[in-house]
Amino acid sequence: RPLDISITKNVLGLFINSAVLLVIMMSCVRWYKKHPLEDGAPKGGVGMIEAAVLSIYEDVIKGCIGENYRRYAPYLLTAFFFILVNNLMGLIPIFPGGANVTGNIAITLVLALCTFIMTNVYGTKAYWKEIFWPDVPTWLKVPIPMMPLIEFFGIFTKPFALMIRLFANIMAGHAAVLSLIAIIFITVKSGPVINGSMTVVSVAFDIFMNALEVLVAFIQAYVFTMLSAVFIGLSQVKEHAEK
Repeated sequence: RPLDISITKNVLGLFINSAVLLVIMMSCVRWYKKHPLEDGAPKGGVGMIEAAVLSIYEDVIKGCIGENYRRYAPYLLTAFFFILVNNLMGLIPIFPGGANVTGNIAITLVLALCTFIMTNVYGTKAYWKEIFWPDVPTWLKVPIPMMPLIEFFGIFTKPFALMIRLFANIMAGHAAVLSLIAIIFITVKSGPVINGSMTVVSVAFDIFMNALEVLVAFIQAYVFTMLSAVFIGLSQVKEHAEK
């Protein structure tokens, strides 16, 4: 009182998942410290992490942002692995998993705000010029600033889309799994034959949905990172005369 800052299930899950991510990355750092480059590429879990880092770094960050990509690489890589670990941990029904962290709109809001800040704080002069004085016919800018208002409104719709996309996809997957499990309890008074058959169907569909959710966990982490890189890359635009 007067402010409730109790540790909820999602907060505890966030702490645990962040610790898991830190352990994974520090294990990779420890491996690279003990093995020089002459030993060759790593194998196992470290090799998998390196492949993921190189894929995101080369294909997404470098490809979408351009020449100034190094400044934003730490944030985008952190966002990718943070979302991925939280997505996968949310699929584990027992402790330490089970918390639907990325299915909480407060978490996706903070992630979208980080992208919003990175996009607009470090945006170039040409980026802001295209927003407040875009290269369109003059009658679309004065006396009624139609296009500047649309462009300015677009500044806020981009992070909003990031927030809703991640939240809705993860939340929908968890809701689908819980709905399938609920079939077992809904049909419990319908007799052993119906309840037993529906239990088999429910478990089979739950296994399928969880396998699908593993794929969705990777896709949503990748999509969030890619869209963030695209938005940041658009803010790094230069004057047309320099092209």
